[in-house]
Amino acid sequence: MRHTDTGKRATATMTVPLPNAETRWRCSLCGNLTRFDVTRSSKVVEYVHLDLAGEPKVEEREVVSETIESVRCRWCNAVDQVELVDRPGAGS
Repeated sequence: MRHTDTGKRATATMTVPLPNAETRWRCSLCGNLTRFDVTRSSKVVEYVHLDLAGEPKVEEREVVSETIESVRCRWCNAVDQVELVDRPGAGS
């Protein structure tokens, strides 16, 4: 668990693993399975092409590392209630 100082109040956040082909996120407070706000930190290497006017366009992007910092339920706003559960029919 990580404590974050937001200026006026501190909030606790828990990291949740990314879902895969056999799992998905579920809010244990309200049952939401489909809507989440995900805060993540990424380290990336990008190939940026500048046109003749100087406008940049990312043509290639490689994610070197990525960390999910928090997953918040969009329905009930809970941060510490999102869990990883089995997908129905996974592995069938």
